[in-house]
Amino acid sequence: MGIVETRDLVYEYIRRDEEGNVEGITTAVDKVNLEVAQGEFVAILGHNGSGKSTLAKHINAILNPTDGTVWVDGMDTSEEEKVWDIRQRAGMVFQNPDNQIIGQVVEEDVGFGPENMGIPTKEIWERVEESLRAVGMYEYRKHSPNKLSGGQKQRVSIAGVLAMHPKCIVLDEPTAMLDPKGRREVIRAVRGLNQVEGVTVILITHYMEEIIHADRVFVMDGGRIAMEGTPREIFSQVDKLKELRLDVPQVTMLAYELRKQGIGLQDGILTVQELADALCAERAKERTCRSF
Repeated sequence: MGIVETRDLVYEYIRRDEEGNVEGITTAVDKVNLEVAQGEFVAILGHNGSGKSTLAKHINAILNPTDGTVWVDGMDTSEEEKVWDIRQRAGMVFQNPDNQIIGQVVEEDVGFGPENMGIPTKEIWERVEESLRAVGMYEYRKHSPNKLSGGQKQRVSIAGVLAMHPKCIVLDEPTAMLDPKGRREVIRAVRGLNQVEGVTVILITHYMEEIIHADRVFVMDGGRIAMEGTPREIFSQVDKLKELRLDVPQVTMLAYELRKQGIGLQDGILTVQELADALCAERAKERTCRSF
């Protein structure tokens, strides 16, 4: 069993009138099965209303399944007595860092979680330093969060979760409210946690460029898993992604359009460097052919 596993997960939002009578039911997650191994970087994509954020809230036991099961580190999220342990294993970072930051000083905010866990004071400060260094915010430890940029605040939010030493961090569209610079800062920090610290990362996003370094990608549509594969496998299917109302990285789209014009490029180009190398190789091939 992986660090996170869902089996036939279903979640329904029930709408009621003022008298409590059921007016309608919306199935936000519909028979979802997935497994995430310890240390993986998994991305979950989907248009608005696809069910990806609802799925994320199940991993942290914020929501309980209408049907099916979710396990986090072998614990069933529907067992109320396990919720505290589950939230220590799987930390959650939300869209708006202002909703998650409560301290008046950065280092105090990061230490809030471990303090609530009853960690000894000396170890709390060790964790605070370790976490702030991991996200590149140690030099701001004495600052007020109110003085930080959006990207810096989000990195502080991540440090606050990291200080609780979770095995897994779930990030629910953490860059949705940030400018491009802030997005790059946060994704760089997230990748570092995964690659250097070995923390399992589950990233919910609709920014395609953020997931090109993921190990696996799940694409959701209508509450179901519509596609699964590596980033290259997913972005090799441009037409299908368009059908699902999703974009692809700009460089991938450029390569796709060039290929339609007859230039011999491979599917699923993910970076500018890959495209440049492929174009140079194609140019060299043409020159070789002309020499015969």
